Amino acid sequence: MVSTNLARLHRLPKASILATNLIKSYCLKGEFNEARMISGYTTCGRHSEAWVTFCEMKRENVELTAFPISSVLKACKGMRLRICGGMVHGLAVKCGVNHSIYVENALMDMYATCSGDMDDACRVFQSIFVKNAVSWTTLIASYTHRGDGYAALQVFKQMLQEGIELNPFTFSITIRACSSIVSHIFGQQIHVAVIKHGFESNLPVGNSLVDMYCRCSRLSEAYRYFHELPERDLITWNTMIAGFEKSGSDLSLQLFSQLMSEDLCPNCFTYTSVAASCANLAAFTCGQQIHGGIIQRGYEGNVALANALLDMYAKCGSIAESYRIFNEMPWRDVISWTSMMNAYGSHGYGKEAIGLFDKMVRCGVNPDRIVFMGVISACSHAGLVDEGLKYFNTMDIDFSIKANQEIYGCVVDLLGRAGRVIEAYELIVTMPLEPDEMIWGALLGACRAHKNSTLGRLAAQKILDMRPNGAETYVMLSNIYAADGRWGEFAEMRKLMRGASNKKLAGRSWIEVRNQVCSFVVGEKVGPDIELVYYELKTLVQQMKDVGYIPDLDCLIHDLEAVT
Repeated sequence: MVSTNLARLHRLPKASILATNLIKSYCLKGEFNEARMISGYTTCGRHSEAWVTFCEMKRENVELTAFPISSVLKACKGMRLRICGGMVHGLAVKCGVNHSIYVENALMDMYATCSGDMDDACRVFQSIFVKNAVSWTTLIASYTHRGDGYAALQVFKQMLQEGIELNPFTFSITIRACSSIVSHIFGQQIHVAVIKHGFESNLPVGNSLVDMYCRCSRLSEAYRYFHELPERDLITWNTMIAGFEKSGSDLSLQLFSQLMSEDLCPNCFTYTSVAASCANLAAFTCGQQIHGGIIQRGYEGNVALANALLDMYAKCGSIAESYRIFNEMPWRDVISWTSMMNAYGSHGYGKEAIGLFDKMVRCGVNPDRIVFMGVISACSHAGLVDEGLKYFNTMDIDFSIKANQEIYGCVVDLLGRAGRVIEAYELIVTMPLEPDEMIWGALLGACRAHKNSTLGRLAAQKILDMRPNGAETYVMLSNIYAADGRWGEFAEMRKLMRGASNKKLAGRSWIEVRNQVCSFVVGEKVGPDIELVYYELKTLVQQMKDVGYIPDLDCLIHDLEAVT
């Protein structure tokens, strides 16, 4: 009980010193022995102090029982020090406590976390004579945390066959395993087992189920179960809001409004998801309101949240506000630099993005592939082809970074936008990796823009070989033929498109009207406030014309059958 309260205390400002003094004072009063000091330090996350205390016990020849050994193994896990964990394992054998179920479970957890593979953890698991639910759950959790969801589910299956009593934590971890492999089929089976065991009202289990359905893109099921939960905490709300945000749905903002009416206070994770939703929907006014709430609650120093706000303002068109946030950040991670580069790039400020990249390197921040994608894309949008190729060529030479599919896709787009479609094609056929659909799609888009029907047909065929029923590819190629005046080939493509089993999904658009985000599809005539939406659209179109925007109508050929 005391160690739990100390763990809570440790999360408060200046609590580390206070927690340490409390642990020592309890020890002096006799309420804590050194073993409990180790447990207290570990619970507070002060793993190095736990290790020092354990070493003092050993020097003073204090009897080492299963309790201090299992506690210090958790500290070894927290410090990711396998060598220390191995030493403690040896001491456990020497002291004759290595077959304590508490020590065995702690050993398994330590090896799974600190080793490069699961071999040592599995050996410990196999050596346990009588495995309890904690033993099985620890192994399931270890596989899940390493991203091997299938192995975790196999262990869960064996656990069922052994007749081990299941508990909510076991179900929660197993559901996460289903999430890691994005399998709603397995997840639904576990959900049925949860109901059979009477744990459907357990909050951590419920949160795991909502998360699983969201990650498996089963948002309707996630939302239905979200409403069926008898109790919801902030994790539940955050999970559902994040699920809607990742799907691009404006329901994330509606759900956030509902959360604000509950007796719950949104945290940094909540605001990060909502800011990302405002970015996806280009909801500038909503984003400003979210920003105000962040400042009001004192979260503006959070780096992840600042990155989300930076991206939100950039996607809403306020590059100046993005730079202000970037400039005022107390410290920046790689994502901060990348987000600002992407902001510059998407607004056509290629030279500013290049300058920011050079400044980042001078500040000692090592770029990764995502950074290079950002700077090459910025060069692409600004027409700085030679500069983009320079960064592509120096990736490996200066930073030992090998280009992946995404990088090659950016370079193909860089060349294609500049009309150098032949060079883009030559890059594709000579690249050391097998070009994927995204790369051929970049070439196809360039061929459409520059009316190269020969290469366009080749790129389209490559895409159709990978995804035969891709209606979007037929639409793109038919538009290329139409723009080139090749009406015979155009008619052929339209015929093939009608035979494709997959229909092109209608594009959905969002517009912010009177602080409310409204969504609609092409040709929609009914819906809430649809007249107001059309009025706002006409106003926007007129404003675009006033500043000189001229739409490209060469390839504007709609096939309503293809999108319905």
